[in-house]
Amino acid sequence: MSDNNVYSTPQSQLVDQVTADAPLASRWARLGASIIDSIIMMVVLLPVMFLTGGFDGIMEGVQPGFVYTLGMGLLGFVVFFAINYKFLITSGQTVGKKVLEIKIVDLNGSVPLFQPQLLIRYAVYLLPGQIPVVGQFISIINILFIFGKEKRCIHDLIAKTKVVKC
Repeated sequence: MSDNNVYSTPQSQLVDQVTADAPLASRWARLGASIIDSIIMMVVLLPVMFLTGGFDGIMEGVQPGFVYTLGMGLLGFVVFFAINYKFLITSGQTVGKKVLEIKIVDLNGSVPLFQPQLLIRYAVYLLPGQIPVVGQFISIINILFIFGKEKRCIHDLIAKTKVVKC
């Protein structure tokens, strides 16, 4: 019997290739993707905050406690990866990045590895904001780096990634 069965399904390896010199994503596309991802996160986390009493103190002008804030931050981190993990490891995209046709790549143009690159990238992006007082300043400084020539935030620099057009 021959291996050349004309009725068998074609066998080919599909590889998503990006050249290292792919054009960088615009700052507006990155902002839009971040907004889309944030809206998705709010849809999930706001009901949790409501059900756990997170809004009770806020309505009375009381800042939520450190443990509650940290817990919600960690929950947000877990929810973010639950929603985006498959997209991130297969194409370097979150839902927002898919919509705006941009993606995260390493400096060689390949989809970054989950660990260490993507995990570090999003830890640097999401976790500092959970630190009382100084965390917000760290997050703002991180984001302001996008106005540099390379359009890379601190989380991009640390994880050795960049965001390009698809």
